This record gives sequence, C-alpha cells and structure tokens, in this order.
Amino acid sequence: MSDRSTSPRNVAGTEEPIVYVVDDDASMREALGNLFRSVGLRVEVFASAPEFLQSKHPDVASCLILDIRLPRMSGLDFQVDLAEAGILIPIIFMTGHGDIPMTVRAMKAGAVDFLTKPFRDQDMLDAVTAAIERDRNSRNEAKILSDLKARFVNLSAREREVMALVTTGLMNKQIAAEIGIAEITVKIHRGHIMRKMAAKSLADLVKMAQALGLQRAAPQQ
Repeated sequence: MSDRSTSPRNVAGTEEPIVYVVDDDASMREALGNLFRSVGLRVEVFASAPEFLQSKHPDVASCLILDIRLPRMSGLDFQVDLAEAGILIPIIFMTGHGDIPMTVRAMKAGAVDFLTKPFRDQDMLDAVTAAIERDRNSRNEAKILSDLKARFVNLSAREREVMALVTTGLMNKQIAAEIGIAEITVKIHRGHIMRKMAAKSLADLVKMAQALGLQRAAPQQ
C-alpha cells in the first residue's frame, strides 16, 4: 500500500496539478507531503517505483520527485524506464549522495532539476513550479496538435493534396495545372480546407501544415 495523501481542495476530475513523490524514506515522504500541502498542492507519495507505476495517473499537469537511490532500482534507471514506456513526466531528482556524473546523466535525460539533501524548501518549491509549468505547456501543445490532426483527418484526399500545395506558396492556377483540375475547383477546395481546418488566413494554414509535417515541395516551374 502507498501512503498517498491529497489536499482537502482536491476533487476528482479537476484540473489541479499533482506532485508525485517516490522515496523509500518514510520521513522524507511525510516531510515533502506536508510541504506541498502547505502551499495548496495536491500530492501523492510512494515508497517505490513499482508502487508509482501501479497507481492511476490522471490526465493533468504533474511532476515527479524521485530519489536517486531506490530499492532494487536507481532513480536514474527508473527515469529511463519511464521514457521507454512513454510516460513523459518532468522529473526532479533528490539525493544525499549526488555527484557530477549523476547530475549530468539526469539532466541530459531531461530532468528538470537535481537537488542534494538537505535542500531548502523554497528550492524544492521553485523546482516543482517550473516542472509543473513545463508539463502544462507540453500538454497544451499536445492537445493543440491532436485537435489539428483530427481536423486534418476530416479533409478529403484531394483537399489534403491541395492543402499541401497551397502551403508551398503556389497560386490556384499553378495548383490546377499540377494536379490536373480546373482552377475554380481549386478555389472550392481551398474554401473547404480553410473552413474545415479553422484557419483564419493563409499564414495560419501554413503554420498548421508545418505542425502536421506536410513537407511537399513546390513543383519546378
């Protein structure tokens, strides 16, 4: 059983961020739980990496406070396992035995911070604030891209083809000649594309094409 705790303000299904703590030291788990709750943060604590993996993780902004030395597995190895499993949560490492190679390895693998015990409460809170903000931004970007892909899927095959050519800068007449349709038909497709993609301008549509990875080059004139 994990000794999880949550702030009184938390209601299931809200967008309140979560701070996860994984440390085999019960006193450290309690101290961090109290610290985060004291500033109104929702927190869940675990004694081991398997406990964390077995728990449910709501789709909200979050971060992971991870001890570098854990039973049966180091925090650094667990960081690798999380990445390979597609769990892209910002990690803040803490250790009483830190050294430069550990820090370099953790940061290269994407850790937000590496705090050596004993650390100041404010240093931990600052690191958590930065980590949650990073995760919130990543989630927002992923949501935008997901919505964009959903709109793109609703385009017909011809509309996708026209969009790829329009966003290379070709004029309607050039697109018509390239794919062998009437210029008026290209105009109709463009109108449908702008509406379905919810693009406000050609520049907006070009940004969408770039985000979607539409790399079709303009034909040689």
